[in-house]
Amino acid sequence: MEKFFIKNRYGLEIVGDILIPKNPIGLAFVLHGLGGFRAQPCMQAIVEGFFENDYTVVNFDATNSIGESGGKYEDATMQKHYEDLIDVITWAKTQSWYKEPFMLAGLSLGGYAIVRYAEDHPKEVKALFPNAPVVSGKFSFETHDKRDIEENEKWKKTGWKEKISASKPGVKMYLPWSHMEERLKHDLMPNVSKLTMPVLIVVGENDTSCPLDQQKILLDAIPGPKEMIIVPGAPHTFKAPEHLEILKTVLSNWLKKI
Repeated sequence: MEKFFIKNRYGLEIVGDILIPKNPIGLAFVLHGLGGFRAQPCMQAIVEGFFENDYTVVNFDATNSIGESGGKYEDATMQKHYEDLIDVITWAKTQSWYKEPFMLAGLSLGGYAIVRYAEDHPKEVKALFPNAPVVSGKFSFETHDKRDIEENEKWKKTGWKEKISASKPGVKMYLPWSHMEERLKHDLMPNVSKLTMPVLIVVGENDTSCPLDQQKILLDAIPGPKEMIIVPGAPHTFKAPEHLEILKTVLSNWLKKI
């Protein structure tokens, strides 16, 4: 495994890992979600699934999160998350191991970013592996209201939302209401017709952040080869060993078919 350090378009450092198998047959980029980081167990399960099937894997920490990359969590937006993916791919195109078409995998906000990239650059993408992607800002807003409308109103009124990281216990994260306002500008549905490559969506049965009904709306609109795996008892971010094993196995089996 090789570690890399590059600058994004805003001058912030992006830190990531490159894993190159002995006989690579392809390339995959992996991107975590909001407030996530590349070493999360769920991201590592995806990385292992690709690497064990002979894909070179680029796994990186987006900026404005809680990994090694620069920026502040309160500055995170859907657009910046997507732009980090573009900047990493643009850099990768200058490297000797770069290969098209490549695979894209991402969780939640990372799932949105990879699907949007495929919509914007369909000829570059071989296949997509989104894990409970954010489909639109409108859906996010509606989901927050359904989960806790009082908390949502408090966030809007005070301008800030505080949470403790579930992946890094003890780490406090503060998100401004402007983050939600920026989300409302984003929607994967208008350009979904561009997704003619194979797509496999994986979602937890108990996902309350990017729930099953929203994933089905996206799935139904995709014109290319598609399927969805619902993981019994799993939440939005997989942590339990049995859920992580399913995630890795599902990816591995799918890679052998496409």
